Amino acid sequence: MAHPANIQVNCDRLWDSLMEMAKIGATAKGGSKRLALSDLDKEGRDLFVSWCKAAGCTVTVDRMGNIFARRPGRLADLPPVVTGSHLDTQPTGGKFDGVFGVLAGLEVIRTLNDSGYETDAPLEVAVWTNEEGSRFAPAMVASGVFAGVFTEEYGHSRADLDGKTIGAELERIGYLGDQPTGGRPFRAFFEAHIEQGPILEATSKTIGVVQGIQGMRWFEVTLTGAESHAGTTPMDRRKDAMLGCARIVDRVNKIALDHAPGVSTVGLVQVSPNSRNTIPGSVFFSVDLRHPSDAVLATMTDELNALVAEICAGLGLTGECKEIWSSPAVHYDEACIAAVRQAASELGYPHRDIVSGAGHDAGYINRVAPTAMVFVPCADGISHNEIESATREDLAAGCNVLLRAMLAQAAAETR
Repeated sequence: MAHPANIQVNCDRLWDSLMEMAKIGATAKGGSKRLALSDLDKEGRDLFVSWCKAAGCTVTVDRMGNIFARRPGRLADLPPVVTGSHLDTQPTGGKFDGVFGVLAGLEVIRTLNDSGYETDAPLEVAVWTNEEGSRFAPAMVASGVFAGVFTEEYGHSRADLDGKTIGAELERIGYLGDQPTGGRPFRAFFEAHIEQGPILEATSKTIGVVQGIQGMRWFEVTLTGAESHAGTTPMDRRKDAMLGCARIVDRVNKIALDHAPGVSTVGLVQVSPNSRNTIPGSVFFSVDLRHPSDAVLATMTDELNALVAEICAGLGLTGECKEIWSSPAVHYDEACIAAVRQAASELGYPHRDIVSGAGHDAGYINRVAPTAMVFVPCADGISHNEIESATREDLAAGCNVLLRAMLAQAAAETR
């Protein structure tokens, strides 16, 4: 059996697997579109499951559609060391967001198979359902159910804009599993991911040793005015919901600028009646607020609520600002962080500590298992975009760090 220090992942095999998965839902600009629980998501899941079975793994699926592929360990009574991420994408997503973390885990298993290395604890690769939240809100709902943040009933009832629910779509595509969601002990959990930001590239670091995730809150805002004729209604007699939306969007941007390094985004807007010669009577839009400090994020929330009330009062609108989801700032497990840092150091990769600006399934899993993340750079920090790009060398480096960190935590004497 090979010594762990001599085991290296197969860079080309990892890259080829990523490119093969990217063909499913491939977009014209070189990205991927596999919305959660769509037919394309099913195709990607099926391919992953077939690869895992070929690698000798047993595969189980829980009632939220989360997939677990297990490689047995020498000591079957030990909980598994788990890695993974998600296969669903944004509507105009890239090739690496989420899928790298899943296929890096598969490459770890394939590499250990090649070397004949037997771990003490079992290893598992997980695929979490609907991480993106682009089809079903909120994001990371299935890992949230796993961690006890949401109930299965809540998770199954989440609906897309056409009224189709997660539960019904899981059943339709054949991934409504028979295992309860949650209650599976993990010895440790690691998630490998592209950074989705510019820091690693700008500082010439290959590995980000992720300390945690900034806090985030999602809101849905509804403004109601009065529909009327665009040509015959004087400007001072209008109750224009779209004007209210525009003013709020501008001020939401200022809230983040006033609380750096906070960020704010309005990413979804629905206008009614959406006619070019009718003054909009209603506008529905989302607001995403994030900050590393929960206290500052609470202040940003108060300012958003006050802003909506102020703009509505000035324009004669009625408004509702509803918080639909929140995730407090996450601080990862010190032992798992140390395993990532030590692996990067031993392998000679330039690395730095970093806090994730994006949400990840690991944030919820951290509530029920010791958890950490491995970041690698992406070009210009661009993600959630078809032009998202990462080098095969950086991806292989992240996978090698993942492998070493998992092996360290899978040793019987570790925990």
